[in-house]
Amino acid sequence: MGNSYEDECRRSLAEEQARSLAGTNDWEHVDRARVHQDWDVLYREITVLLNDGALPGDQEIQELVRRHFDVVCRFYVPSREAYVGMSLFYAEDEAMRAFHDSYHPGMVDFLGAAIRVFADQGTGFAPGAGSGVPVGSGDSGR
Repeated sequence: MGNSYEDECRRSLAEEQARSLAGTNDWEHVDRARVHQDWDVLYREITVLLNDGALPGDQEIQELVRRHFDVVCRFYVPSREAYVGMSLFYAEDEAMRAFHDSYHPGMVDFLGAAIRVFADQGTGFAPGAGSGVPVGSGDSGR
């Protein structure tokens, strides 16, 4: 992925999140405690697989990335580019990198690679069954 694609992803993330924040009163509909709890469980599961030598494209990792995407969809439904932009944000923001890497020193880079595989496969940029997002809600940016 070239720099122009990454710039597009950063821009998509910023624009889609700004639209969603404005349209939802700063995501007041989101149970943030539950989101953080769900991400904690998810990151712990990824850490175990990462320690066992999993690769970003492994089916089990991709299923966990689907769950990650579903948690993101509780806020809004991001486009493929915005979702990749989120992985870039995790890597480029010092606090986000520290948070994610507190689970495993390679978590940010691994998760970013796994998110890119998920985005490249493009198998459904809509919330999955367990996301808690009703069909038709959210802001897909499309």
